[in-house]
Amino acid sequence: MRGRKPKPTALKLIQGNPGKRSINKSEPKPPATMPTCPSHLSPTAKAEWKRLARVLNDIGLLTIADRTVFAAYCQSYGRWVEAERKLQDSPTLLKMPSGYIQTSPWLTISNKQSELMLKYMAELGLTPSSRTRLSTGTPNEEMLKIAAIEERFFQ
Repeated sequence: MRGRKPKPTALKLIQGNPGKRSINKSEPKPPATMPTCPSHLSPTAKAEWKRLARVLNDIGLLTIADRTVFAAYCQSYGRWVEAERKLQDSPTLLKMPSGYIQTSPWLTISNKQSELMLKYMAELGLTPSSRTRLSTGTPNEEMLKIAAIEERFFQ
């Protein structure tokens, strides 16, 4: 398949549809049930799941059908944290017995997991740029307070 991936209808509804493209009325709509945390995740990954799952579910960006991609994000996060902790205790460059200088395997793991995390985060609306394209339709209380302060000072 060529071209850009189609945007899911849920994201079109949240972000708005400025191009007025047709919305797929027959797109599958998974139940908004909160997915359970997979038991195979590392403790750090489970903590990340607990930190974000309810928030994403409450705004409609995490359903039972998204469990696998969210679990993959959490597991990548857990591995990234582990690699970063190991890097604090070891050098980023290692001298091999042959004299060859090699990058630490922990640095390689950290870099790969951060790349994966960013991909999953973009899919889930967890990056600052992907969040700017989201709109829940109603401003929250904090946003209204900020707008009132800005209006007072920047008139």
